[in-house]
Amino acid sequence: MPDAYSPLVRALAELAGPGPVTVLKEDRVVVVRSGDVVAKAHEPDADPGDLGVRLATAARLGDVMLPPLRPIPERVAGRLVTLWPAGRPVDPSDLAAAPWEDAGRLLARLHAVPVDGHLPPAGGPLRLARTMARLERAAGGAAGAVVRAAHAGLPAGGLCGTTGPDGTARRALTHGDWHLGQLVWHGGRWRLIDVDDLGVGDPAWDLARPAAYYAAGLLHPEVWHRFLTAYLEGGGTAVSQADPWRELDVPARALTVQLAARGVLRAQEEGRPLDEAEEAFVACCARIVRMTGAPTT
Repeated sequence: MPDAYSPLVRALAELAGPGPVTVLKEDRVVVVRSGDVVAKAHEPDADPGDLGVRLATAARLGDVMLPPLRPIPERVAGRLVTLWPAGRPVDPSDLAAAPWEDAGRLLARLHAVPVDGHLPPAGGPLRLARTMARLERAAGGAAGAVVRAAHAGLPAGGLCGTTGPDGTARRALTHGDWHLGQLVWHGGRWRLIDVDDLGVGDPAWDLARPAAYYAAGLLHPEVWHRFLTAYLEGGGTAVSQADPWRELDVPARALTVQLAARGVLRAQEEGRPLDEAEEAFVACCARIVRMTGAPTT
């Protein structure tokens, strides 16, 4: 193994076993593939109890989620680490050819799983809060000010979920960070991966990222329709057939703000202008500001 690899990468590769080593991700989360095994070092502040419950949930939902190779996380170099079978990810170069229907049906089945008191809250809204805290520290110039204003216009900062007909908060087993990168082909079928944000929450959050891309003009309407139709035909209950945006409006706006904030942060860190997608999400935030009347500071 090359000496250039960090000690954590080397430790993960050793735990995963023999085979060609590929570093799939290396920031706060480190993911290494060695042969047919993927080792993941979770965030430094990951809660071992919550992660254990999330692993157990994935293990019993093997027809929907990729099950872990070991039932409990391990400690490696002070980090919680999990092991997974390697699967084939979605090809990001052709969004129209991606398995949108499979994704919609998988999410519908996930949302139908009964929840219990052992599951932690789904992590989606907290991801938004963490991203906005980073943007507050970094400022981000004029684009950052627009994103912060759009965030200020969200109900309860975007942390609240939609409610059902009886006015109570909607609760379902929710992935918490769903996008096409959370799908892999393994064992002759597509499965959901990544348990870090799995928990109880508003299931509309799992549809919010593709909804945000659709609203920003970055996802073709026909592709969005394929995804949403498959979700509803699969029995999905996160949105209503008559008016899906009744439930999607706030989560989609929240994901738009999060994606815009991440884009502003990434461009600032890399010392470059916003790219086309990042500009599109900031422009969506500007529309949100005009719609809500939130001041830009």
